[in-house]
Amino acid sequence: VQLQASGGGSVQAGGSLRLSCAASATFSQYHMGWFRQTPGKEREFVGAITWRDGKTDYEDSVRGRFTISRDAAKNTVYLQMNSLKPADTAVYYCAVRALSRRTPIQRAPSNFDYWGRGTQVTVSS
Repeated sequence: VQLQASGGGSVQAGGSLRLSCAASATFSQYHMGWFRQTPGKEREFVGAITWRDGKTDYEDSVRGRFTISRDAAKNTVYLQMNSLKPADTAVYYCAVRALSRRTPIQRAPSNFDYWGRGTQVTVSS
C-alpha cells in the first residue's frame, strides 16, 4: 500500500491548511490516521477515521480545530486544520491500519501498518 500525502506548507497563526492522503489500496476494514512529529520528539497521534462508518477520534489539543474526512471514491482522507497555532508546526504523516474486523481506533503509531512520507506544516506567530 502506498500513501501519498500532500497539502503542507507555511501559514500564519490562525490560518488554515488542508492535508490530503491518497491510498493505493483498500481493505475490508481499515483506519486512516494522521500523526505528527517534531525534531527530538516521538511521533504523536493527531486523529483518525474508521473507513467504513466514518467514526473519528482526535487528540485533545486539536479537537474542535482539526477535522478528518474521507472521500471513498478517491480513497483519500483529508485533514482540515483551522485556527492553526505555532505548536502545530511539525511534519505530518498519514497512516493506514488494515483490519480484518471492526475495531475501535487505537492511537499508538505501532498499531498502524502503512505510512506515507511526511509533509511539513509550519505555523508562524
